[in-house]
Amino acid sequence: METYLFDGTLEGLLTSVFYFYQRKTKSIKLVSKEHYLPDVFNNCFTVVSEDEKARRVWNGLKKKLGKEWMLHFYKAFLSEQPDIFQDLFEFARYIIDNAEGAEENYGNKYVLAISQMSHKVHREKHRMEAFIRFQKTSDDIFYAHIEPDYNVLPLLIEHFQNRYADQKWIIYDLKRKYGLFYDLDKVEEIAFDFSSEMSSNLNALPEQFLDPQEELYSVLWKDYFRSTNIPSRKNMKLHIRHVPRRYWKYLSEKQG
Repeated sequence: METYLFDGTLEGLLTSVFYFYQRKTKSIKLVSKEHYLPDVFNNCFTVVSEDEKARRVWNGLKKKLGKEWMLHFYKAFLSEQPDIFQDLFEFARYIIDNAEGAEENYGNKYVLAISQMSHKVHREKHRMEAFIRFQKTSDDIFYAHIEPDYNVLPLLIEHFQNRYADQKWIIYDLKRKYGLFYDLDKVEEIAFDFSSEMSSNLNALPEQFLDPQEELYSVLWKDYFRSTNIPSRKNMKLHIRHVPRRYWKYLSEKQG
């Protein structure tokens, strides 16, 4: 078995598939540079990402897969789980080597793995859409920072661009150190450094960055939340099932 070492990008993964066929390798272990541990017993081939090669593989998959399964493939990749790279590689091979409709064979472990991981990432995306709470900054930008289990920021663009089309906003992923900025026209990827003060409090920006009315809005929201809550119907077990504790840090109504 030969180890294919790639840069961890989608383009790199697809380029790896291209080289597998070009080099006629019998079997490979696909590993990202981030997770690579040298192994003296296996040969290592370093894959250099190439857009053209990646595009050819992607287009080849599109000829056999519908939009839903192409999205499954992309979502599974966004999970960033080390084992999923091998699953995606083997899934791509399985689809390329078989007739159309192979993706419906859930008896194939790679089909099942991609489907299951895609659904986990989609669930995380859905929860981010529900639990993100913006704060208005002093320069009239609505800001939120998050630390999702998976890299779901690319999947949030359409939802927030449609829902907050008339507001400038930033959603920043502290874990992956990049964010999205909507300027009323388009969404761009951004990156900047946080001070320890900002990153230590996931629920709020420091007061000096906030609009003077932001604290009042937060108090009003907490009062509304308390007034609509019915203590006699409180069911924490059910509540935690729908709103796991790890998401409470995003919710202003859970603070204080």
